Amino acid sequence: MKKILVANRGEIALRVMRSAKKMGIKTVAVFSEVDREAPHVKFADEAVCLGNAPSSESYLVMDKVLKAALDTGADGIHPGYGFLSENAEFAKKVTNAGITFIGPKPHAIEIMGNKLAAKEAVKDYNIPMVPGIEEAITDVDLAIKIAKEIGFPILIKAAAGGGGKGMRVVENIEELPEQMKRAISEAVAAFGDGSVFIEKYVASPRHIEIQVLADNHGNVVHLFERECSIQRRHQKVVEEAPSVVLTPAIREAMGDAAIKVAKACDYVGVGTVEFLLDADKNFYFLEMNTRLQVEHPVTELITGVDLVEQQIKVARNEKLEIAQKDLAIKGHALEVRVYAEDPLDNFMPSIGTLSTYKRPEGKGIRVDDGFEEGMEIPIYYDPMLSKLITYGETREEAIQLMISAIEDYKIEGASTTLSFGKFVCEHPAFVSGNFDTQFVKKYYSSDKLIEARLPEHKVAALLGVHLFNEHNKIVKTPKQETSNWRTNRNTK
Repeated sequence: MKKILVANRGEIALRVMRSAKKMGIKTVAVFSEVDREAPHVKFADEAVCLGNAPSSESYLVMDKVLKAALDTGADGIHPGYGFLSENAEFAKKVTNAGITFIGPKPHAIEIMGNKLAAKEAVKDYNIPMVPGIEEAITDVDLAIKIAKEIGFPILIKAAAGGGGKGMRVVENIEELPEQMKRAISEAVAAFGDGSVFIEKYVASPRHIEIQVLADNHGNVVHLFERECSIQRRHQKVVEEAPSVVLTPAIREAMGDAAIKVAKACDYVGVGTVEFLLDADKNFYFLEMNTRLQVEHPVTELITGVDLVEQQIKVARNEKLEIAQKDLAIKGHALEVRVYAEDPLDNFMPSIGTLSTYKRPEGKGIRVDDGFEEGMEIPIYYDPMLSKLITYGETREEAIQLMISAIEDYKIEGASTTLSFGKFVCEHPAFVSGNFDTQFVKKYYSSDKLIEARLPEHKVAALLGVHLFNEHNKIVKTPKQETSNWRTNRNTK
């Protein structure tokens, strides 16, 4: 593989290109008109414009991406995450065009892309699953019957869903008909598929995911876990590795289960198996993400493994050089996603020009981003500006380094979630490790964020008052000016 087209933009496009460059592989960037001057375009060896700013006219148009690859002679396509990364049809088209798709086989994407199909695939592997049904339904009466059997609260989930769309928690029978209707409608709007299923709602769980890596020769390893319980609207916002609550025995059991999930769909490449962990530390299979995860850097830091490099090597049909016995956890890593959103205004998008953009630097600090000072934040794409990652020998060190890095990250021209990230890292529940997926609901509000920032504001106010008072102590004398009154008088 001598040239890779990266079918993505922003920080993940740059991330993939850096590993490719390290491996001596040339890269091709694709871009929309609004991204013409973006860093990933400048970094690549070649670049091809796909079309207008909306992703439906550029990054999501399969034929345009394929044409760009064929025109530039790329022999591999890396999809990054988002956009076409979990699109089985795209993976098929790439393969049929004689180009290597740097990701899993299409059938694995299809199976794991549907939650019901995923459950069906792994049911013979003795993997714990949340009680519920394994078929799609739309009948409210049947839903009521099932809910009574498994007990409230229940969770309605879109079979083709993700990101919290088509998902509803139902506390009682009275709510069920309306919530079913809403879940189906949202699933149709988001995925074009109204299939939903019902399972027992695990209250206040932790969200733990296991990184897996598999080759074409039957070798599969796991690279331990990531703790992803700090979420907002079912979207992860702070991640860390390893988890503070897993015992070695639970870690081994979850790792073995993740490997079984990968084998169940003949998985190849880098993938992530997600689990729920309840208060009694029982874990349940949730789903599998058939791509590189946003939060992959924390795994890279605690294992020393370049996951993008491994993806490329597997795509070249190389055998894994890593055995499970070779892998060990070293240190602790933390990631905060930095979004162009206003945490004081219900996380509304904040679009503007980055008049100031200064990254924090230093040992143990990593910033994965796709922006530069002076750039405008496009309204067409995900508002994530960057991923701020810190690494330390201990969790406490990683947290303190993150707080310092957030303070040193200077962004002006748009509101960001940096203050929210600091709020999380300083909160006693997070510091103690005693938290779950309800952290934001339990502890966060804009008022609490303001309250947490008050000491800083008080210091600034007191300093301002002090400087004002010192300024007023200075004796001021009027400026001496020569008057021409006498001269004028004498000449009259």
